[in-house]
Amino acid sequence: MTFPTIDTPRGPVPAAAPAWNRQRASQMPHHRYRDVHARVEVPLTDRTWPSRRLTAAPLWVPVDLRDGNQALPEPMDPARKRRFFELMVAMGYKEIEVGYPSASQTDYDFVRLIAATEIAPEDVTVVVFTPARRDLIERTVESVRGIRNEVVIHMYTATAPTWRDVVLGRDRTELKELILTGGRDLLAAAGDLDGVRFEFSPEVFNLTEPDYVLEVCDAMTDLWDATAARPVVLNLPATVEVATPNVYADQIEYMHRNLARRDAVILSVHPHNDRSTGIACAELAVLAGAQRVEGCLFGNGERTGNVDLATLALNMFAQGIDPMVDFSDIDEVRRTVEACNGIAVHERHPYVGDLVHTAFSGTHQDAIRKGFDEHRTRAAAQGRSERDIEWRVPYLPVDPADIGRTYDAVIRVNSQSGKGGMAYLLERDLGLELPRRLQIEFARHVQEHADEHGAEMDTAALWEVFAAAFGPRPGRFELAECVVEEVAEGSRVTVGLRVDGAPFRTVIDGTGPVEALVAALTEHGAEVDVLSLHQTSLGRGEDAEALTLLEHRRAGEVRWTLGRHRSVLAATVAAVIGAAQTT
Repeated sequence: MTFPTIDTPRGPVPAAAPAWNRQRASQMPHHRYRDVHARVEVPLTDRTWPSRRLTAAPLWVPVDLRDGNQALPEPMDPARKRRFFELMVAMGYKEIEVGYPSASQTDYDFVRLIAATEIAPEDVTVVVFTPARRDLIERTVESVRGIRNEVVIHMYTATAPTWRDVVLGRDRTELKELILTGGRDLLAAAGDLDGVRFEFSPEVFNLTEPDYVLEVCDAMTDLWDATAARPVVLNLPATVEVATPNVYADQIEYMHRNLARRDAVILSVHPHNDRSTGIACAELAVLAGAQRVEGCLFGNGERTGNVDLATLALNMFAQGIDPMVDFSDIDEVRRTVEACNGIAVHERHPYVGDLVHTAFSGTHQDAIRKGFDEHRTRAAAQGRSERDIEWRVPYLPVDPADIGRTYDAVIRVNSQSGKGGMAYLLERDLGLELPRRLQIEFARHVQEHADEHGAEMDTAALWEVFAAAFGPRPGRFELAECVVEEVAEGSRVTVGLRVDGAPFRTVIDGTGPVEALVAALTEHGAEVDVLSLHQTSLGRGEDAEALTLLEHRRAGEVRWTLGRHRSVLAATVAAVIGAAQTT
């Protein structure tokens, strides 16, 4: 096979290359780029951070509602912003950047919602974001008036040479004065507000001359009269990641050691992930003196994203450090974040991806099984719970149970994928595409069938097991009708049921058929907590049927049911009815 757009390197083998390395010079125009040392001075040579150890979590500051929201193809509406905010509060975050109130009415209104309600507990600090421009500063300050919580107003300006020259058209002196003017405007506008502190970000800090960024930051802490009782946050972002993480750590340690009023400064970092080393940048920055880390859950953000707070926290957890936030039900966190962002979390994402506790290799599976056996034996010998003793199972950095996962189901799907390729056969022969989590659940049923019958399973046998495991069962409920009409107020859904043989009919306005049917079933004691709904088809062409796969929860246990019909609506309501029969 040839690849017409790929030019195999034909240049010389470098003279200094050892005999075993036969890589040749490529046609890639690497001469157009400069390394970080050619772009900015990195003055630190007597660094101390490499000999330090992480011993405690920094202050985490999720910026999903501002920075992350700006990066979404469809920014969050008020309901999604509130749901995300309430998740972060429930997880234990104590400082949350809630928006950019001068940039959009939605953000402004959300900040006002915090002022008008009690959705923010009193120990949560609310952060809002503004450029260094008087009119935008004044609107930002107006948005936080009346908030009972402590408030941090975060002002930013880009400081790196390219931004000064190309974007702002200011030299160093002019830009410093612009920043100080913004700081004075903020001080004047917020001077009458209690419980307000200030934050300054020299955007693109990592490409700014060290002496200049130090000069500007010291000027801001002096202007705002930073004290230990009322500290200023200095946030030093790697806005565009351009170097190996050790360089960022050197830059942070230089600031940590040379800032004036250091005891009155909360040193914060905000790494992006352009080189895919944002996690390492944040960890090394904390070793270098950073006390606060801004980022997003699962790393959403412009370009390749902000640093991932979930991975950072669980990296610490895996080293025996309390992360100070709760990821004990990581799937619930993921579902909420996916729903709010409209972006799926990758299957290989550390800790939360559907495949991260999966071992496809037989040697890995063997080591893990032996590790579990040793773990159980050691717990019994010590007379202690398996959840209480030291975790040291090979290939698993953390016990999946500690973050709300199981392992047995995941390893089963791998062993079955190797034997029968069940997901591949169902898709190839029936056109049926299963969500990853349903594949895991289905694998358990396939394993049980294979153990009982001891034979290889073809597509027909797989479908028979699938339909038996997740298909409809007789029960209390039978659907008589489900009619959706468009009315002036929106949609009107008429639901007709037979409950234990008796007819029941209800009409619900302003909702969809799934929500209406769930509400009707709840009235009869069958509470269906719908987690996700997947539409696919069974078969191909004109004979294909609609298939709805419904993930729901019952008494803390996640289950799946299917609905099958020529109509998508009928298949969906059949799946909901099937879920009710199992509750």
